[in-house]
Amino acid sequence: MHIELSKDKRYYSIGEVAKAFDVNASLIRFWDTEFDILKPKKNAKGNRMFTPEDITNLQLIFHLVKERGFTLEGAKTHLKEGQKKTLDKFEIIRKLETIRTHLTNIKNQL
Repeated sequence: MHIELSKDKRYYSIGEVAKAFDVNASLIRFWDTEFDILKPKKNAKGNRMFTPEDITNLQLIFHLVKERGFTLEGAKTHLKEGQKKTLDKFEIIRKLETIRTHLTNIKNQL
């Protein structure tokens, strides 16, 4: 799962985030209450507005829970014990996936 973040955009609505992850907004709200690393701002109406850092953290949570099969407690523990190391590995995996996609596209054009 790779989500493109706009360089010009500072905040994303919960609807945009849910659509990008192809999940219900209720799951994003649930994760927000469960994971301390998520700190979305709330606008005047009380709607969550997620920063690019929140999106990166959501990608990490999604990766641990949905792709690697961690329980919520397991993901929380994993994040607390080695958040920087986990985030670094996650970023490397995402970059390698992007490179693989580009190489596959080049191969298909040959």
